[in-house]
Formats: sequence, C-alpha cells, structure tokens
Amino acid sequence: QVQLEESGGGQVQPGGSLRLSCVASGSIFGIASMGWYRQAPGKQRELVVIITTIGGSTNYADSVKGRFIISRDNDKNTVYLQMNNLKPEDTAVYYCYAARYGRDYWGKGTLVTVSS
Repeated sequence: QVQLEESGGGQVQPGGSLRLSCVASGSIFGIASMGWYRQAPGKQRELVVIITTIGGSTNYADSVKGRFIISRDNDKNTVYLQMNNLKPEDTAVYYCYAARYGRDYWGKGTLVTVSS
C-alpha cells in the first residue's frame, strides 16, 4: 500500500501563487508516476499534471500549461506543484496521485480557493 499526504492548500487572490506538496510513504518502491488531479464543485475529477519517476517525463493539462510546474524529490518521496498566476477557475480540491504496479493511489485532497 502507498499512503499519500498533501499539504499547502489555502486561499489566494487571483494572480497569486501557492505550492502544494505530497509525500508518499509505505510501499513506495515501484511507484511509476506521481502527480496531481483536481475536482471543482459539481465537476468530475481531472488531470492536472503527472510526472514519471524514471526520466521525469511530464504531462500537463492544457489549462495549466505555462502556469503550473511539477517537480519531484525522489530521495524524499515527494512531489511538488508550484501554481502561479492562479485563476478563479483553478478553485478545486487537489488530490495527489501515484501509480504503482497497475494500481492507483490517492491522497485525501487539499482545498485550493482562488478568490478576491
């Protein structure tokens, strides 16, 4: 089993920045990728960005390209999401995600609210 714990959510004004962190623990050997999904009120959960453990390949949603940056620290089993130029439509619960041997793992989520 893999446990994922997010931190760093909160409220920010439009144009502001936040950084989310996600620490993986438990059976972390073999995690192929980690990343972030989000779910806005009344909408389905959607991909934000994924990064592979080996090689560091990334896949960003078009809506966040140029504004969000994912990074990873494999020694700390942690991924980060730097969110810049935040918009009201970025308001959502952000979930950390990991894939390991064909199974998906999720964190409990952290709320990001972009509002003036």
